[in-house]
Amino acid sequence: METSNKTSMPIRTWAEDDQPRYKLISKGLDYLSTAELLSILLNAGTKDNNAIEISKQLFNKFNNNLHELGKLSIVDFMKFNGVGFAKGAMLCAAFELGRRRYATPPEDKLYIKSSSDLAKYLKSVMMDYSHEVFAVTYLNRANCVKHFGVVSKGGWTGTVADPRMILKKALELHATSIILCHNHPSGNLNPSKSDDDITQKIKQAAAFMEINVLDHIIVSENGYYSYADEGRL
Repeated sequence: METSNKTSMPIRTWAEDDQPRYKLISKGLDYLSTAELLSILLNAGTKDNNAIEISKQLFNKFNNNLHELGKLSIVDFMKFNGVGFAKGAMLCAAFELGRRRYATPPEDKLYIKSSSDLAKYLKSVMMDYSHEVFAVTYLNRANCVKHFGVVSKGGWTGTVADPRMILKKALELHATSIILCHNHPSGNLNPSKSDDDITQKIKQAAAFMEINVLDHIIVSENGYYSYADEGRL
């Protein structure tokens, strides 16, 4: 008699102790593998592979790297057998919620004392973009973050930031200082000529309104570059 292949057996037919949802309830999230967590989002598999097997295939395809998996679009997810529009949307939404969690300052507020204080935060928010994104952090007199927002999204090689929009938001928030931020998807942290130009343009415009540009931070998967730390402001 042929033994059933567990990869094709629906998870609901497994012993409850082995099913990810029941394991989550009885043992807690820490006891679930990444593939098991993904399978809860996928909910169901195909006739050939259950949700856990599809999750393993997804995860293995990207060398078990969640950062790479988090960069996928709905269309990218749908290229995998067993992942349709609804499941792709669910996965994209889950990764976006994770990013937004890090993008929301904690209740005890985020105070900026050095470039490294903000750089770690920026990397978690901006690391999954495959194109350049320009953002601004608005601060009060105590260097407490009042608001963080993306002001423009560009292509593979750059983005354009409008100083008028940036300063209008600063006035609305009664911010006294701002920190300019953008990512380099290529991984190269060296600022470009256009990065230098927009930094000086915004700094000069902000000075007329008595708003300080404290820094311009560039982030990538390889670290960060701070104009202030390099004495270029």
